[in-house]
Amino acid sequence: MATKGASRQVLRVIVRNIAASSLLSPLQVGRCFLLSQPRLLCSSSNQTSLQSAGHISKVSHGSNKPVTELSLRTLVDMGFTEPQAEQLHEAVSTVRGASATKHALSTLTALFVLGYNTSSVQKLLLKCPELCTVKEPQLQQRISNLRKLGFVEGSLQRVVAHYPQILTVPVKKVNYVVLFLRERCLFTTMQITDILRDNPAIILEDLGQVEYKFQYVFFRMGIKQREMIKSRLFRFSLDEVRSRHCFLERRGLYQTPDKKGQTTTVNPKLDSILNVNQDTFLTAVAMASAEEYEIFQRLMAREWQEQEKEYDSIEADSDEEEDDEDDEETGGKHGYRKWRKK
Repeated sequence: MATKGASRQVLRVIVRNIAASSLLSPLQVGRCFLLSQPRLLCSSSNQTSLQSAGHISKVSHGSNKPVTELSLRTLVDMGFTEPQAEQLHEAVSTVRGASATKHALSTLTALFVLGYNTSSVQKLLLKCPELCTVKEPQLQQRISNLRKLGFVEGSLQRVVAHYPQILTVPVKKVNYVVLFLRERCLFTTMQITDILRDNPAIILEDLGQVEYKFQYVFFRMGIKQREMIKSRLFRFSLDEVRSRHCFLERRGLYQTPDKKGQTTTVNPKLDSILNVNQDTFLTAVAMASAEEYEIFQRLMAREWQEQEKEYDSIEADSDEEEDDEDDEETGGKHGYRKWRKK
């Protein structure tokens, strides 16, 4: 209890110092305090983070002016080593120049409040310097939204460290992807959280390709959502999934289940097909040589290209026929619009 009380006291002092520095408004500081308190009191690694946050206020007191832009001196005073500070400053400065350095301090504050130490913050921003262009209110809103989606303390920090780009994506875009996975792929809320945790990059992927991959695995392979999550399906490209599945299918080792979900052969689990390296897949699952699989992949690549060309040709012909019908019936697209207005 004494330790917890001391931690709270230290945190209050730091928050008061930050507020006095005019770096954050009192309302913003209060929000950061409330959001960060559980995390800061449960992790021993946060002492560095607390000290770094405290350094922000010290920098401003030294010159009696609020610190609004990033500098090498500011980074060193916050706890970064000189090599770290130089590397970080250079990376941030190359992203939209002054715009990035203007919001960099609020970004650093938010990351320290999340519980990252200086080394983790450096790695994170070198991986995604664009994060420094995000304004503080937007950053807090996106972090809050991830919590609403089921990312608890620890899980949230791991996802952001692995894929910091997730904090550069607007809340509306993230929520749209969540809605898409729920309505088009029928995943549960908990399953969607698992998908975002295992493959946060899905937020920026082509949703048409995501849906096609889901439908391929669901209909062609007969795999249900629960097994997709267990095998971490969305970490793999469609070509990887399709290539291994078709190879097994043509060797008679995989069969699409019938309407009752039954097969005449015992299909290998999706996890054993995808979550193994190529050598293990060939020896333990496909029982084939690397040469056989290489030849098969070349043939399949050619076959898929031909199928795509045929599909594009059919689609183009279909569009032309629809345009011709519109021209005949309504005098073209402009005629159709005029007719609808009457």
